[in-house]
Amino acid sequence: MPNIVAIVGRPNVGKSTFFNRLVGKPDAIMDDQSGVTRDRHYGHAEWQGTYFTVIDTGGYVSGSDDVFEAQIREQVELAIEEADVVLFVVDAHVGMHPLDEEFAKQLRRFKKPSLLVANKADTGAYANSTGEFYALGMGDVFPISAQNGSGTGDLLDKICEFFPDDGVEDPDAGIPRIAILGRPNVGKSSFVNTLLGKNRSIVTNIAGTTRDSIDARYKAYGKEFILTDTAGLRRKAKVNEDIEFYSVLRSVRALERSDIIILMLDAQQGMESQDLKILSMAIENNKGVLILVNKWDLVENKTSKTTQEFEKQIRESMHMVSYLPIMFISVQEKQRIFQAIEKAIHIFENMKTKIPTSELNNKLLPEIEYYPPPATKGKHIQIKYITQLPTKSVSFAFFCNLPQYIKDPYKRFLENKLREHFDFEGIPINIVCKNK
Repeated sequence: MPNIVAIVGRPNVGKSTFFNRLVGKPDAIMDDQSGVTRDRHYGHAEWQGTYFTVIDTGGYVSGSDDVFEAQIREQVELAIEEADVVLFVVDAHVGMHPLDEEFAKQLRRFKKPSLLVANKADTGAYANSTGEFYALGMGDVFPISAQNGSGTGDLLDKICEFFPDDGVEDPDAGIPRIAILGRPNVGKSSFVNTLLGKNRSIVTNIAGTTRDSIDARYKAYGKEFILTDTAGLRRKAKVNEDIEFYSVLRSVRALERSDIIILMLDAQQGMESQDLKILSMAIENNKGVLILVNKWDLVENKTSKTTQEFEKQIRESMHMVSYLPIMFISVQEKQRIFQAIEKAIHIFENMKTKIPTSELNNKLLPEIEYYPPPATKGKHIQIKYITQLPTKSVSFAFFCNLPQYIKDPYKRFLENKLREHFDFEGIPINIVCKNK
């Protein structure tokens, strides 16, 4: 198990700023508005040869009008239970706050090693004023500035004393990633929570509930994956605040670092322009793609042909992208959600497919001889040899005498023949024509 540190405290004390400093990059969204962080957000950090995982959490509140209050508290408590050491962050600028006192009482229930961190102690005067926090009964106070890094060295030295060993540099290294993307409120977080059997992400009927991209380990069918729940992506014109803008950036980054993309649609809305943009980004980045149509249970008056007709509409909107599997699910009713993950794993295995050169040539050269590339400018084009390239994405090189004259329609023919003979369901294929 990795060494784990949980950062907790009331809203707007700088937890996400401190998280970003520890992990060395702006992974968590920061804003002057309180309550930006809602779910548990994980990152990896290192201090003088010791590696550990850091959990950023939402601000702990009680008695507020925030509709997310209870669920944020649940996420905070789960982070505390998971942690080896808890960092209770308070605000040196504001001083002692009633919520700090209340949270200190709650924290004692867990009987976890805890350190009291007075953030925003960016001047000597603020650092000297942190003595009032001793009244919380949490032991020593560590004055720091997450913004400029002052005081963090001593704190990190103390944190590392709680770890049983030096930890693992990157516990997620080599584990395939599946990112769930789609427009807001299509059921992405509910899907992840149902698979995991616990509330990894906060779920409400309010669009935009998920803000950060949330990773979670998942094991199924003998494989281990990282599932990434993402913020809903909507048209640029509708992104009207900084928090949502950064949420969108996190979702795009989740797409770029994942192996498989699950594009989730709402059965009552179908495929819309924003879904097509997500699909285009996934294909451009050579990702495997599975399309899930959620809320299928809400479609009324279904007949034996409803699924076929709906699938036909989706495929017509995707034009020439015919190789992507489409599944109809209901997260609410737990219909076909595990089959969906099985299909995603199958797509990942397809991405690793390596076709022997001899088999490629035996299968495709007769097809090419029967339907050769059309002559251009009176020149006869001959494809002599085919091989799969040693690239991360699935790519094939077709060696011929005049590669510059092989046009896109014929490349699509070659791709279709590859798909006929070999299982490349769900993944894009790159065709490269080279001079023999």
